[in-house]
Amino acid sequence: MNAPTSSSIHADHPEPLWIQAVNLIKEQLGTGVLKPGGRLPPERELCERLGISRVTLRKALRTLVEEGILSPSHGRGWYVAPSAGAPAREWPNSLESFTETARQMGLTPSSTVLRHEVVPANLDEAEQLSIAPGTPLFVLERVRLLNGVPTALDLTQVPAELVPGFAELDFTGGSLYEQIASVGLHPARANATIEARESDDYLAGHLQLEVGKPVLVMRQLVYSASDTPLFASMVCYRGDRYRLRTSFQR
Repeated sequence: MNAPTSSSIHADHPEPLWIQAVNLIKEQLGTGVLKPGGRLPPERELCERLGISRVTLRKALRTLVEEGILSPSHGRGWYVAPSAGAPAREWPNSLESFTETARQMGLTPSSTVLRHEVVPANLDEAEQLSIAPGTPLFVLERVRLLNGVPTALDLTQVPAELVPGFAELDFTGGSLYEQIASVGLHPARANATIEARESDDYLAGHLQLEVGKPVLVMRQLVYSASDTPLFASMVCYRGDRYRLRTSFQR
C-alpha cells in the first residue's frame, strides 16, 4: 500500500504535526490511496516518509483508532477499518447469516476455517439441542472476515444427521445457512444472548486484538418452524466492528 508522504506536513504550519498527519491520512483515504481493510506500512517507514517522530505518529494513529478509521493489530501493524470513509453500518435484528448481512452492506465475506469435524455431543450440548449425549455433532469453527479483515470468531454446532456430508464441504467462502437450506432445513427463529467480555489469548490472536480488548459474544439457538432446535452458535465479534440494531415497542 502506498503511504502518506511528507509533502503535506510542514513544521512551520500552525497545526501540530500529529493533526497534520491525521488529516493527511484521512485525505488519502478519501482519494482512494488508502483502501478500507488494507494495512499501513511499518511505523518506521511512515515516520521517514512523513518526517515526524514515532511519538507524533502514534498520537495521530491513536486518534484515528478512536475515530474508527484505523484499527491496531498487536504485532502486525495498523489497518484501515473496513468501513472507514463510509457511513456507520449496523447489523440488523433479523435472523440473517453473517454472509447475508455482509453482502447487504456491500462488504465481501470470507472465512478461515479452524475446525471442521464431527464429534460426540457432551451433556451440555445435548441438552441445548434436545438430543442424546454422544450424538454426533458437526462442528464448524471459523474466523469470519469482512473485506479480508478479521471481524468475528464463529463456532457452530449442528446434529450431524441433519447435515450429512457437511464435513467434506469447503466453508472458506460458502455460507452455512445456504448449505443448510440446500438440505431442506429452514431456520425460522432464534433465541439469542449478547454479552461483553475481555478477549483472551485465543480470541485476540485470531481477531488481531490486544489481549484484554473487548469482544461482544452472541450465543444463538436456532429453531425450525416446528420449534425443533437446528443448531447452536457462539459468535465473538470485535467490539469495534459490531453494532446491533434493535427496536422496542410499548
